[in-house]
Amino acid sequence: MTAVAAVPEKPGKVKAFLRLVVIEHSVFALPFAYLSAAVALHREGTGVHWVDLLLVTIAMVAGRTFAMAANRILDRKIDALNPRTQNRELVTGAVSPRTAWTGAVVSLVVLFVAAGLLNWLCLVLAPLAVIPLVVYPYAKRFTNFPHYVLALAQAVAPVGAWLAITGTFAGSGPAWLLGVAVGLWIGGFDIIYACQDVEIDRKIGVHSTPARFGVPTALHISTATHVVTFALFVWFGQLAGLGWLWWIGLAATAVGLVYQHIVVTPTDLSKVNRAFFTANGFIAIALFLFALLDLLLL
Repeated sequence: MTAVAAVPEKPGKVKAFLRLVVIEHSVFALPFAYLSAAVALHREGTGVHWVDLLLVTIAMVAGRTFAMAANRILDRKIDALNPRTQNRELVTGAVSPRTAWTGAVVSLVVLFVAAGLLNWLCLVLAPLAVIPLVVYPYAKRFTNFPHYVLALAQAVAPVGAWLAITGTFAGSGPAWLLGVAVGLWIGGFDIIYACQDVEIDRKIGVHSTPARFGVPTALHISTATHVVTFALFVWFGQLAGLGWLWWIGLAATAVGLVYQHIVVTPTDLSKVNRAFFTANGFIAIALFLFALLDLLLL
């Protein structure tokens, strides 16, 4: 009897959608939302608001999921032209546009429900938070600096978490500093990430800092952006009144940032993904853990 080769099982719609939006990358922004919330809770001195933290988590993941789904939907034709992105689920057909739109709408509804359950201010401001999430996919069509539109979208998380805990803008200076720092951190790395696509971007008319100015100059711009990021982290620590444990975490962050700019060079972009997954995950988790320990122990 002739053996019949097993046919790989096609993933379910939900699993395929979660792969489309790379759900595990939520870890990069969540720690900074938690950090902002932790500082706000420490200042209020009212104990941990577990329900609020749960709603912050739900809102954050839902917002990021919506943003990624919208990005993939709006960019699917561009992705089909780029060899690096031709295997994305909307291009291969593993996820249909209808499924992606359904996931995006459901995520948006979950975001608004979570914001409403937090407080009226979060609900009122939620539509404003969504705007840069939608604008970002279009930015690469008209500006050489779409990375900073992404930075604006990422800056929302710490500010939103602060408002979720306090329900007011009063005393929210640390959250704004942290938001700008996080945004520039992600934006600076997005410049590095875009260096992989310089030639194809120029060919198909996609705008980016590397495509406009070349890889060496783009990497210098990314370095300058991360220098500003680090300065803002320092300022945040001072304004939030964090102690020596925070500064240890910040030193570890400096190592992570330097690592990104050492392993990625104009002549060798092969380690971009390593810099993304390893360094960024390390930076996010290290800063949050050291800040949390500082708030709890000092």
